Amino acid sequence: MPKIHNFGAGPAKLPEEVYEIIRDELTNFKGTGISLMETSHRTPTYLKFNTEVQDIVRRLLNVPANYKILLLAGGGQGQFAAVPLNLISRTGTADYVVTGAWSALAAKEAKKYGKVNMVVPATDKYTGIPDQSTWNLDPNASYVHICGNETIHGVEFDFIPDTKGVPLVADMSSNFMSKKLDVSKFGVIYGGAQKNIGTSGVALVIVREDLLNQALPICPIILDWTANAKADSILNTPPMFAIYVMGKCLEWIERKGGLDKMAELANIKASLIYDLIEQSNGFYYAPVAKDARSKMNIPFRVGSAGGDEALEKEFLKGAEALGLIQLKGHRSVGGIRASIYNAVTVDEVEDLVKYMKEFYEKHAK
Repeated sequence: MPKIHNFGAGPAKLPEEVYEIIRDELTNFKGTGISLMETSHRTPTYLKFNTEVQDIVRRLLNVPANYKILLLAGGGQGQFAAVPLNLISRTGTADYVVTGAWSALAAKEAKKYGKVNMVVPATDKYTGIPDQSTWNLDPNASYVHICGNETIHGVEFDFIPDTKGVPLVADMSSNFMSKKLDVSKFGVIYGGAQKNIGTSGVALVIVREDLLNQALPICPIILDWTANAKADSILNTPPMFAIYVMGKCLEWIERKGGLDKMAELANIKASLIYDLIEQSNGFYYAPVAKDARSKMNIPFRVGSAGGDEALEKEFLKGAEALGLIQLKGHRSVGGIRASIYNAVTVDEVEDLVKYMKEFYEKHAK
């Protein structure tokens, strides 16, 4: 069996070092003699680890002191509801910049709790980010919501929008910890962990303190940021194992050079694939505008702009035979998608590019 190279969009590949640490500590968490999976969340050992995870998030992203760091159940989609439940009360309305499937779903969820203003024109094809001069921002909005990176469509913000003083909320599920950010320009940053920083089951939320104490009366306590901040993310039994894996991934990022190094490697890996696509004379086609192309998720078609489905099936079959797995595009868009998160190595991307070159030479006319 060939060595597996996992290009899945999530749950995604974990660093091999993290697997080794989990294996070694699985039945003996921090010298307790028992597994974390049977350890109380109220023990001094776990409470200390809970603080350590928050501290490393604060170090890596240089999070200002006036922001709370929350580790919550429910993943990214849980926060689609939590955002309006915690923030929309100020004016009853919110701005949503919809640039792909996930921000569209977030906007749909928010409509249950208030008025949603669609900042950019509706479309069924997400291939870029309209120039900010064309945005229809509502100065009365309680917040402006964006998705920093659209996992399905491969659209990523390479800038921080100017929201004219309205709090900016960003879903960064799929590009969290892939680059440095000026956290002070955001009111809230959130994301599920199962892309760059762990496994499914936990969401990381970074919220500015002045945005607390605004939850709607109907907000379930488990989604109430204020209640969870007061309880230091241990309002109830948290998703402890997912938090543990996230902590180990964050430690790995710090050991490997931090976010500067993650960004450097992300640029190298993305350039390898995009450069080959550009040099293929249309045999490979990336639908996203160059100024909005994701460095985490690269969707492309094989054979033509619309994709040759038979050729794409052959591409996927050949890739799997070489151990290049989970390259099939999302069912809603088809084609191919290579997800190249932090744990995916340059060598693995080079193996994918080598296969893409060989497939091109065999099939291009």
